[in-house]
Amino acid sequence: MCGIVGIFSHDEVAAELYDSLIHLQHRGQDAAGILTCDSRFHPKHGLGLVREAFSPKEMDILKGHMGIAHVRYPTAGGYSEADIQPLWLGSPRGIALAHNGNLVNYDQLSTTIRHEQHRHLNSTLDSEALLLLLADNLATGSYRDHDEDMFFEQLTHAVKNIYTTVEGSYSVVSVVIGKGLVAFRDPHGIRPLVWGERLREDGTKDYIFASETTPFYALGFEPKGDIAPGEVAYVNQAGKLYRQVVETKAFSPCVFEYVYFARPDATLDGVSVYRARLRMGQNLAKQWKEKYPELQPDVVIPAPFTANTAALSFAHELGVRYSEGLYKNPFIGRTFIMPNQRTRSRHVRYKLTPQRTEIENKKVMIVDDSIVRGTTSREIVKMVREFGAKAVYFASSAPPIKHPCFYGIDMPSCHELIAAVKSHEEICEFLGVDYLLYQSREDLVEAITRRGQHQIKKPCMACMDGDYVCGNLTKERIAFLEKQRERDKGQT
Repeated sequence: MCGIVGIFSHDEVAAELYDSLIHLQHRGQDAAGILTCDSRFHPKHGLGLVREAFSPKEMDILKGHMGIAHVRYPTAGGYSEADIQPLWLGSPRGIALAHNGNLVNYDQLSTTIRHEQHRHLNSTLDSEALLLLLADNLATGSYRDHDEDMFFEQLTHAVKNIYTTVEGSYSVVSVVIGKGLVAFRDPHGIRPLVWGERLREDGTKDYIFASETTPFYALGFEPKGDIAPGEVAYVNQAGKLYRQVVETKAFSPCVFEYVYFARPDATLDGVSVYRARLRMGQNLAKQWKEKYPELQPDVVIPAPFTANTAALSFAHELGVRYSEGLYKNPFIGRTFIMPNQRTRSRHVRYKLTPQRTEIENKKVMIVDDSIVRGTTSREIVKMVREFGAKAVYFASSAPPIKHPCFYGIDMPSCHELIAAVKSHEEICEFLGVDYLLYQSREDLVEAITRRGQHQIKKPCMACMDGDYVCGNLTKERIAFLEKQRERDKGQT
């Protein structure tokens, strides 16, 4: 999971790309990159948070009226500066690309690139394979530079070839020197990609494509909707927008975007993330009342901040007081996207401080967005117990997560997923809770799809139900990918 943004503007664009990354920082804390374009590329990459990766002096050299940017949360690839996006190459035309997602068949693509095409890969990123495929497919065209309609036709053919070659999830922003800004999304629409426009006083328009709508308001862009699954969008140098759906398959946006990853003020695929999380809490509370009618907590406390919204509606549905009984230090990052288990455990106590007045001698209900490895949940329960809770209940807005994700979420192996290796009773004992409730899959889907102008019938829930929407993920293939990820993880 990462955050991407591409902007076409009639003014210099570097500062707005930087501001966009600040609004997308929750999607990746490991590294950040910005690339702008005029008659050449101007790239700048850095490890760490956005504010650490770029200095004011470095921003001054990022010239151009269009560009792309990326914040990284690695699920594949290494941790060096060579593995920071955007990536670019100068031949055959000059193309740069930033990608959010994960290519399931990257090992096959990289083998073809290295051994059959005899080309060198400069990074360990699957995004580099996408870049090379796009460049190669555009290089085969016979379009004339001045014929924009012909170029867009060639671009749609190039992306269609990617759709037939690449398996997995990918939302992409790209710039082509001398042509314009490009955005496209995989045919299943697994990873999000939204767009907006900004009307200028002279009647011209600027355009933005991003993982979420979160940067739009601050930059003055009006949200216009989503790039559809299998759609290609292109803004030429004159500011003309082209759009075409090239190929579509079963629409399966990632459920974890709504549960955890997206910021609550985002709207993705026509669904308000905030409202979806309110409904998750409401459905979860109804299920609690049905299953445990005799158990009424004294207070409902969220695991901040992602679970705050669901906990609020959970408490309202039960008629119980809601309290932010765990104070979160906002200067410590999201533990789920930290690189290893040891780091996550250490940072839970660094970032959370219990409030004794809200906990002591009370039956405490903790609501969290999900239980993945169990690390964070266990530490939270320990802290609540240490501050004198009389009883501790725990409710998860998401169903049990039992399967690895191969589409961009850091769930690399079922061996790391607590629900895959322990029974319900064993999980209760491991977490140290008196009672535990998971959201049902049906209630989660209902919460996401109840409202909104959307076309979602069933989101991708492969991490919960094992139904992988693409990539021919047989048991043998899954076992191979799990071993590969564990080996790569041991080398970092």
